[in-house]
Amino acid sequence: MLAQLSAIAYIVAPVFGLIGLGYVASLSGHLRERAADGLSEYVFGLAVPVLIFKTLAEAQLPAEGQPWGYWIAYFTGAFIVFALGMTAAKRLFGRDHVESVIHGFTSGQANTVFVGVPLILQAFGPEGAVPLFLLIAIHLPVMMVVATVLTEGASVGFSLKGLSKLGRMLAFNPILLGIYAGAIAKIVGYAPAGVLKQTLDMLAASAVPCALVSLGLALHRYPIRGDLGPAVVITALKLVVHPGIVYGLTRVLPMPPVWADVAVVFAAMPSGVNAYLLAQRYKAGVTASASAVSLSTALSLFTVSVWFLILGVG
Repeated sequence: MLAQLSAIAYIVAPVFGLIGLGYVASLSGHLRERAADGLSEYVFGLAVPVLIFKTLAEAQLPAEGQPWGYWIAYFTGAFIVFALGMTAAKRLFGRDHVESVIHGFTSGQANTVFVGVPLILQAFGPEGAVPLFLLIAIHLPVMMVVATVLTEGASVGFSLKGLSKLGRMLAFNPILLGIYAGAIAKIVGYAPAGVLKQTLDMLAASAVPCALVSLGLALHRYPIRGDLGPAVVITALKLVVHPGIVYGLTRVLPMPPVWADVAVVFAAMPSGVNAYLLAQRYKAGVTASASAVSLSTALSLFTVSVWFLILGVG
C-alpha cells in the first residue's frame, strides 16, 4: 500500500505542482493576464494539436478494432451526471432551463486538455495515449452539441444560426484538426522523420508543462466567486459520481484493461473551462460554473489520487 501511494504521489505531484506554480506566478503578479492568454492560446492552438498528431500518427491501434464498450461506459456516465446536474439545478436551486443546462454541462464536461492529457500520459504513458486522444476526438463535439441543442431548444425550436456557428467552431477547432491530421497520417502510413520529426518532438514536449502552468494562471482568473451550493453539487457529480458510474460499467463491458482505466481517470477529471465559457455565452450560471471549475480542480488532486488507488495505478 505504501509503495503504491508513493507511486501515485510521483504521478500526481508534478502535475499539480505545475498548476500550483502557475497559480502562484499569477497571484504574485510575476506573470500577468496577457501571459495567461498567450500561453493558453499556444497550448490549445499549437502544442497540444502537434502532440496529438504525433501520437496518433505513430500509435499502435488495437488489432481487434474499436472497443465499443469503452465509448458506452464513458458517455453513459457523462449523460447521467449531465441529467443529474440539470435536475439538481431545477429541483434544489430553482434555476431556469438554460441555467440548468449549464449546470448539467459543467457536471459532465471534463478538463481534457489542461489536466486530462498531462495526468493520463504521466500515469499510463504511450499505451494510454490512443484511448485518451480518441476519446478527446469526440468528447468535446458530443458534449457541446448536446448542451447547445438543449439550450437553443429552450424556446420554440432550435436556432439554425447557433448550430451552424457551433459546427464551424468544431470543424476548425485546433485540437480536432490535430486529431484529423493524425488519423489521416495513420491511415496512409505516414510518420514524420528527420528535421520535421525533431521539430514536432520539441513542440510536443512543451505541451504538457505549458498546459499545466496555463491552467494555474487561469484558476487565478476564475476564482471561487460564490454560488457554493450548486458548485459543490457539480463538483461531487464530476469527481465522484461520473467516474464511479464509468468504473462500474468498465468492469462489465468488454475493453482492454488500459482503455478501461483511461476511461475512469478521464471521467474523474475536474470540470473544464469550456463550461464557464458556455455560461458566459448564454449569460446564465456564470458564477456557479466558474466556482465549480476552480473547486473541482483543487479537489481533484485528492480525488484523482483515490481513483488511482482504486484502479491499482502506481
